[in-house]
Amino acid sequence: MAIQTERTMTVAEYLEWEERQELRHEYIDGVIIEMTGGTLKHTRNKFNIGGMLFTLLELSRFIVCNSDMRVSVSPTRYVYPDFSVVRGQARLEDEKELTLLNPIVVVEVTSPSSATRDRVDKLGYYLEVPSIQAYLIVEQDRPCAHLHIRAEDRWMLQIFDSADDVIPLPMLDCELPLAKVYRGIELADA
Repeated sequence: MAIQTERTMTVAEYLEWEERQELRHEYIDGVIIEMTGGTLKHTRNKFNIGGMLFTLLELSRFIVCNSDMRVSVSPTRYVYPDFSVVRGQARLEDEKELTLLNPIVVVEVTSPSSATRDRVDKLGYYLEVPSIQAYLIVEQDRPCAHLHIRAEDRWMLQIFDSADDVIPLPMLDCELPLAKVYRGIELADA
């Protein structure tokens, strides 16, 4: 999704202001970042991933949230991942149920304007959240996915870039075939 940086405000001001907005905005240490629409490829990637998660996961054990669900990655940082998955009960910031605190997996589909932010900034944020066991970054324009998995006291990176590759998500008891992530999407040569 395209993003642009705007004005600054406190956490309390942001949370109250964000409820009244039509568009979503991320909040990073006082800076407001507007989230705008994505391309057709971005939308189709998200649809393919969401469809697989909904189909493959046992929904009595997992909750799948799309980019409408805000995630708190620290007391001064709030983001909207393309998908977040919770095992068991969702822990929410308050009774308004607008902010998730305990995802175990987050997924971002890159866009030209968000790719660096997804690969660098958000990677740092997500790796610091104790509940997160995996962060999956899916490239929009070429068949490639980077999977960061928590392994005890360190993180391991796996890269998937072949149509035959299958992305293992053992914490969700499922796998995502890369070919299905890109099903129906015309891509440039890798």
